[in-house]
Amino acid sequence: MSQTKKILIGLGLGAIVGLVVNFLGQEIFQYTDTYLFGPLGTIFINLIKMLVVPIVFFSIVLGVAGLGDPKKLGRIGLKTISYFLLTTAIALTIGIMLALVVQPGAGGGFDLSITESEGQQFVDAEAPPFIDTLLNMIPTNPVLAMAEGDMLQIIVFSVFIGFALTVLGDKTRGVLNLMEQGNEIMMYLVNLVMKTAPYGTFGLIASAIGSQGFAAFKAMGLYFVVVLGALLLHSILTYGGTVLFLAKRNPVQFFTGFFPAMTVGFSTSSSNATLPVSMETAQKNLKVPESISSFVQPLGATINMDGTAIMQGVATIFIAQVYGVELTVVQIITVILTAVLASVGTAGVPGVGLIMLAMVLSSVGLPAEGIALIIGIDRLLDMTRTAVNITGDAACAVYIAETEKKHLDPNV
Repeated sequence: MSQTKKILIGLGLGAIVGLVVNFLGQEIFQYTDTYLFGPLGTIFINLIKMLVVPIVFFSIVLGVAGLGDPKKLGRIGLKTISYFLLTTAIALTIGIMLALVVQPGAGGGFDLSITESEGQQFVDAEAPPFIDTLLNMIPTNPVLAMAEGDMLQIIVFSVFIGFALTVLGDKTRGVLNLMEQGNEIMMYLVNLVMKTAPYGTFGLIASAIGSQGFAAFKAMGLYFVVVLGALLLHSILTYGGTVLFLAKRNPVQFFTGFFPAMTVGFSTSSSNATLPVSMETAQKNLKVPESISSFVQPLGATINMDGTAIMQGVATIFIAQVYGVELTVVQIITVILTAVLASVGTAGVPGVGLIMLAMVLSSVGLPAEGIALIIGIDRLLDMTRTAVNITGDAACAVYIAETEKKHLDPNV
């Protein structure tokens, strides 16, 4: 049986067991989550997280060194960042437009009293100044950046190391060989860890479904459907269009080839945690050159948050409708710009979308306490939008690989 089938079985069984345990009551759920679901999911996520920092370091160093020509690095970097920012803006626009048409918050009947207590943690959230984000990209202590998992700083340091290896050439051949061997070790460990994926997926899904059940969907059903609809539209139109028109490849083969990574992203709710699997899947199934994948996908896991952007767009309109606030065109544009800029440097970890949403809401004067309305089902939506986030990274990698083919192939 293939690994994908095993993971899908884990997903299905986890959902069924989670619903059964939820139906039996919270006492039984708490017990099973503490001694079964929680440990299975935590062990799997920790095993993957253990590999993230060394994989990002080795892969970007090798990616930059493999590109060789600094002009090529600049060209690929510009195309990659432009693609990520553009697709994030498109994702926000799709989410906002769909929410304006469906109006999930206009029906009334929402209990605003819960926002007074549950939403306080988000009230003081502020968007960091963009100039600070740029300045903080350069690590004053690379070792500390790795210890804290600061992805932007790790990426910048790795780019410098890769660039130095390219310029110094044969003088540092031993170091380059060491990096290649380190990367081989990491890839082997990824394959080893992935053998536990079906069990980890089972635990994560059972925990998420068991804690929520169907009760969370009753009041928030329309909001949930709008977010899922926008995620689906963005995936098909934006990513499918990228693969079909820009990369000149079959979108169906792209989605089926990348599906194993999507299932892991769905279960972990973390772009960073899924990164080792995403890169391996793109390189093996989508035939993305390692030098492209090693540069584009770690960068995407840090600054490309299309799925999260869709949630922010829909949630902003939803909260405005619940509170009876009609946003102007200028305010909607402000939402798009703020969310795009806030996505740069935001950690790809579970739940970070809610912190970003607080920043977006404050930019247009909406109460951050309104986030309490969507906390109940955000965990389930977080799983879906993470799968979309990493799919966007892969679509960009496929697009960059196609446009760089003539530069990568010496026979052309």
